[in-house]
Amino acid sequence: MSCGGGQAEGDGKLTILEWSGYEATENPDFFGPFVEKYGETFGDKLDYIFFAEDAEAYAKIQTDVAADLVHPCNSWWQLYVDNGLVQEIDTSKLSNWEHVNPALAAMGQFDGKQYFVPWDWGYESMLVRTDLVPEVPTSWADLWDPQYAGHIALWDSGEANYAMTALAFGINPWNTTPEDDEFIKQKLIELKPNVLTYWSDYTEAYDLPQTGDAWIVVNAWQDAYANADSSGYAVEYVQPAEKRLGWVCGFGISPNTADLDLAYEYIDASIADSSMAALANTYWYGPSNTNALADIDPYVVEFMELDQAASIQERTSFYRPITEEQRQIRTGIWDEVKVSQ
Repeated sequence: MSCGGGQAEGDGKLTILEWSGYEATENPDFFGPFVEKYGETFGDKLDYIFFAEDAEAYAKIQTDVAADLVHPCNSWWQLYVDNGLVQEIDTSKLSNWEHVNPALAAMGQFDGKQYFVPWDWGYESMLVRTDLVPEVPTSWADLWDPQYAGHIALWDSGEANYAMTALAFGINPWNTTPEDDEFIKQKLIELKPNVLTYWSDYTEAYDLPQTGDAWIVVNAWQDAYANADSSGYAVEYVQPAEKRLGWVCGFGISPNTADLDLAYEYIDASIADSSMAALANTYWYGPSNTNALADIDPYVVEFMELDQAASIQERTSFYRPITEEQRQIRTGIWDEVKVSQ
């Protein structure tokens, strides 16, 4: 057995530490070549362990949860590498690697070695019910305006709210001081009169705009906009003056996996043109494979600016790896904010 109770050697099965909604058993088109190869029995080759936030995934894999593959987002990748939780990726084993956006691929490199294969990327911004707000915000800083009192839904994420607040007040979120930490904490406390609730799961970000009580869902992903828009609600996904926040998530392979070839098969299938187009058309997420654009709904291409892949980083403030100490500080700040009166 592999360390931590992983799959028995040669049993031809993968355990994947994954966000809910990405599993091949629910969305087989996201992994088309893998599903086509194994046919109706493809599900027998896959087990999933789900998580709702990166911190949960990281905690699970550190406590000997058996996983062959993990799908964290880029601000956490450095920690996985530093703690030996993933192995180097041999990109020569990925037939679709040549089409992966080089800028996104570079985020998965550490010390000149590839440790993560970027798969999905997207934005965090303000999802606004335009028929309910007196004015549509154009800046992250507008969230502090009293006109939104009691009608803002914040993501229950210390890292996200720290970054959002830093951008709102002209602070570089990835290079802060203890004075910045205190300033950001106070600003988040000052925001509380405007806060209706905290959301933690993507389904809540889908449901909240429909209640009529949440005028603005903060740090919402673009799939929440797609859901609200397709449901007939008057909504806008704001491009803040300070840039949207951006995330990239991707697959890493455990050093303890017993079926390395199957792990590479799964990852390669995930970045195939057809798989990436299916992901984009379903969730409006950006595909790491730039060759997939021809099969993506033109409206999604325009909305996500997928045809401007070379300038993604210029128009987006992507999360960056932070240290364990920085993460603890930001989580601690958020805990203090939530209990403050």
